[in-house]
Amino acid sequence: MTPRRSCGDEEEEPQELKTVMKVVPSAYHQYFDVFFKVKAEKPPSHSAWDHHIELEFSLPPVGVIYSSSNQESDTLRAYISENVEKFFIWPSSCSKGVPVLFFKKKDGGLHLCVDYHKLNAVTRKNK
Repeated sequence: MTPRRSCGDEEEEPQELKTVMKVVPSAYHQYFDVFFKVKAEKPPSHSAWDHHIELEFSLPPVGVIYSSSNQESDTLRAYISENVEKFFIWPSSCSKGVPVLFFKKKDGGLHLCVDYHKLNAVTRKNK
């Protein structure tokens, strides 16, 4: 089966295609476009399945605000800027925020984790 080609950076794609072909089992070669970095950095197109998170209560959950180090603040700003630029997230007009945790990576950087427990507790469940 011939892999489907995605449009993107033409110079990187042939090398990336070779790498993907080596590591992805042949049964999944028909889904090649989901393994390309260029495609992964773009949000999916809008569809009938787009949704908004509806809360049970009129106010978003409120949590404790913790201070953060300069490195944590820089990592958070970079994460937000990068994901707003890719349209994975968009600026909020809400005065509340979501709790985030940071874990040290082996290279000394920080890995950002979003804690959704309080949001999940007040989210109206889809049935």
